[in-house]
Amino acid sequence: MAGGAKSFLADAGYGEQELDANSALMELDKGLRSGKLGEQCEAVVRFPRLFQKYPFPILINSAFLKLADVFRVGNNFLRLCVLKVTQQSEKHLEKILNVDEFVKRVFSVIHSNDPVARAITLRMLGSMASIIPERKNAHHSIRQSLDSHDNVEVEAAIFAAANFSAQSKDFAAGICNKISEMIQGLATPVDLKLKLIPILQHMHHDASLASSSRQLLEQLVTSYPSTRMVIVTLHTFTLLAASSLVDIPKQIQLLLQYLKNDPRKAVKRLAIQDLKLLANKTPHTWSRENIQALCESALHTPYDSLKLGMLSVLSTLSGTIAIKQYFSSSPGTAATTTRSFDLVKLAQECCYHNNRGIAAHGVRILTNISASCQEKDLLPLEQDAVFGLEALLVLCSQDDSPGAQATLKITLTCMVKLVMCRPHLSQSVVESLLTQLHSAQDAARILMCHCLAAIAMQLPVLADGMLGDLMDLYKLIGQSATDKKQELLVSLATVIFVSSQKALSSEIKTVIKQQLENVSNGWTAYRIARQASRMGNHDMARELYQSLLTQVASEHFYFWLNSLKEFSHAEQCLTGLQEDNYSSALSCIAEALKSYHKGIASLTAASTPLNPLSFQCGFVKLRIDLLQAFSQLICTCNSLKTSPPPAIATTIAMTSGNDLQRCGRISNQACMKHSMEEFRNLATRYGDLYQASFDADSATLRNVELQQQSCLLISHAIEALILDPESASFQEYSSNGTAHVESEYERRMMSVFNHVLEEVESLNRKYAPVSYLASNTCLCNAVVALLKVPLSFQRYFFQKLQSTSIKLALSPSPRNPAEPIAVQNNQQLALKVEGVVQHGSKPGLFRKIQSVCLNVSSVLQSKSGQDYKIPIDNMTNEMEQRVEPHNDYFSTQFLLNFVILGTHNITVESSVIDSNGIVWKTGPKTTIFVKSLEDPYSQQVRLQQQQGQPPSQQQQQRTAYSRF
Repeated sequence: MAGGAKSFLADAGYGEQELDANSALMELDKGLRSGKLGEQCEAVVRFPRLFQKYPFPILINSAFLKLADVFRVGNNFLRLCVLKVTQQSEKHLEKILNVDEFVKRVFSVIHSNDPVARAITLRMLGSMASIIPERKNAHHSIRQSLDSHDNVEVEAAIFAAANFSAQSKDFAAGICNKISEMIQGLATPVDLKLKLIPILQHMHHDASLASSSRQLLEQLVTSYPSTRMVIVTLHTFTLLAASSLVDIPKQIQLLLQYLKNDPRKAVKRLAIQDLKLLANKTPHTWSRENIQALCESALHTPYDSLKLGMLSVLSTLSGTIAIKQYFSSSPGTAATTTRSFDLVKLAQECCYHNNRGIAAHGVRILTNISASCQEKDLLPLEQDAVFGLEALLVLCSQDDSPGAQATLKITLTCMVKLVMCRPHLSQSVVESLLTQLHSAQDAARILMCHCLAAIAMQLPVLADGMLGDLMDLYKLIGQSATDKKQELLVSLATVIFVSSQKALSSEIKTVIKQQLENVSNGWTAYRIARQASRMGNHDMARELYQSLLTQVASEHFYFWLNSLKEFSHAEQCLTGLQEDNYSSALSCIAEALKSYHKGIASLTAASTPLNPLSFQCGFVKLRIDLLQAFSQLICTCNSLKTSPPPAIATTIAMTSGNDLQRCGRISNQACMKHSMEEFRNLATRYGDLYQASFDADSATLRNVELQQQSCLLISHAIEALILDPESASFQEYSSNGTAHVESEYERRMMSVFNHVLEEVESLNRKYAPVSYLASNTCLCNAVVALLKVPLSFQRYFFQKLQSTSIKLALSPSPRNPAEPIAVQNNQQLALKVEGVVQHGSKPGLFRKIQSVCLNVSSVLQSKSGQDYKIPIDNMTNEMEQRVEPHNDYFSTQFLLNFVILGTHNITVESSVIDSNGIVWKTGPKTTIFVKSLEDPYSQQVRLQQQQGQPPSQQQQQRTAYSRF
């Protein structure tokens, strides 16, 4: 526990004084200048942490120049430390501004008499190859050192040659002959040849270079048949083909040939490993004959380890386009039945193999075939897949070893995939899972519960009759308090919530609470409450949050739990809504709003500068505004009932040409129009929240999207029924029936959307123009139907799995943020914007940054001086640039005009574009002030004109050359 707390404190940056960039660098510089070797080494190894904390070029440049000085004058141990720091900080190397000076200081050591110093220098140059790929002096030194008599130096030269070959086409072309001579030379030891051969994998810069390297490797494979040489050569062969792309089919054939004909198991294992690499990288290059040859080898091999490897390659291919190519019948040949293919025979044979891994790959192949191929004779294969999965489930659920758990994960993943593609198999799969739950080990039960929840989220397969089994198991589990049992309580509770999403019976609630009181800790109870909030069981969640309030050690946690309790209570108030009873609906919404306002106050108190809870606050504020808009709409509809429009309202509307007259009084018209605009405004705000949630998971984003659609639906209904029935279009709002529904909440919301749209459309068609009574009833029923679906608080509300932020630095920047930067009005300001993308522990989990969009705008805050007639183009600056980050760093420049004298406010805002081209407004927004001053000469001329003096001859001449 103490170790965990210590690491937490270290990660959070506690225990060490917060310093700004310059102070931190000065502190390390003091260590570098120390006379003690230990202090110098300590200072050197702390540099990567400094780069991580302040990743901007100005500091990194200074730091690397200091390290280069240490490298130049220090001993070999210090040089080794600098080398390690350079290798750890490889992505920061391109931020070095004075590359020449840095290389000059490092390169001076290459002329040392000490071969170890030269070797470290070569490794240092190799580590810097990305920023100095075309340095001829480095190329020359590497070529020279390859002929050295010192083994350490030669190995360092090989390392540097490999790195430079990967970066520089010229170096690769120049060194290729040298490498081939050394490999083929009789004087070169075998160990050295084995280290030289992998350099050839980088000879892919052009076709001729790749071809000559391939020919050399072909000669080596036949000339040196020893196991180690064949393994190294074949692997280099594969990596070269994977990089150059043109020779992949030949390489697949060569590897299959070695797999079939070479008797050595080590060579066969290497061939399988390389085939797996090519299957992952380029599955489309695998022909039917390649897969057939692999199947034959797998069918005939007597060794389980080799069979497992081959099946691993085939299971990878079975999930790609290659499987369709395999089953498509060739032109001119009769179509073969699916069951007669060797791949199917192999998979069926392996499904019940005594080796768990082989059996897992067998069922995965069958599952992938069933999911991707739509032939008529697939029914037996589906059944084979189900039987194989059930057999593996029984086998692995009784064993809690890591190998069995890994196999079980594959089995359960295949089950979910098969059920999603073949829904008619879901019942038998779910029944086998439920049956096996009682006798399984705890670790297996947790995984099986996850599988059940995943299936039940997509398909309503867990009937009420199955809840009894689940509850019995829940009571049984709750008798012990091990960590596995705690995890299992959460997983099983999730399945129960998913299977009874409409409402939990009081008996189920009582059982869950009793078990939690008996054996669980607070964290388990919180996780179960969180799952209840996600599934819409707010009454259960509220009780659990209430019980946890007194068990937390921080006031921030207390306020967080209190806010969750209030939100759950607010949503619980809305479950009592009834159609056609709108007065009770208003009181329910008022009660919910009261709890929401309490909750948002607690949520604000729970936020901290490090964790501002911006998404949570934004989501809840929008929910409050949405409920208020719903309440206002019901009130407006009620007011129309109490003061209906006159009988001649329709006639007045037709004669005046104003459809709003049908609503009766002016106040009613204004209220309806205001309501429609308010719902549209809310939809826009939900869209902004969506765009600001770059790190959110897809379920959370879909939830926000559904809220936005509900706002658009109501605004459309108001327009179609009351304000403008003629021009309202239904096509853009019609839902796509084939859209894949991810959860029960989404299913219910989509059902309400469709029902409301049908009602509005039918009213418009049957009764044109629609009577105010029918339209009011339809609108109020739509509001009640939307509110009756319990709101789902999705994962991102509680947990942030991906974390991405951008840090901007502007130059020039003032010493004091409030001070403006002085610029003369006849000059342009070159504003440099640099940025660093910072990630959490799982970068790119949901989406990755493709490019960063920078928007620069300036606004005149205060004028100083006279008003001149200036073109509008010169009054404002509005520019946008897109830059692609490299190693999480980007920089660009803007030229800005400030012709008008006075203080200007410059705002730089960044947004990101993901790999799908979607723009996300992640921020940040940075502001600086610029003071535009009149240039001295114009000021002097103006003063002279004010005093009535004509400018002198010398000054008149100067005007023509003033800019020079």
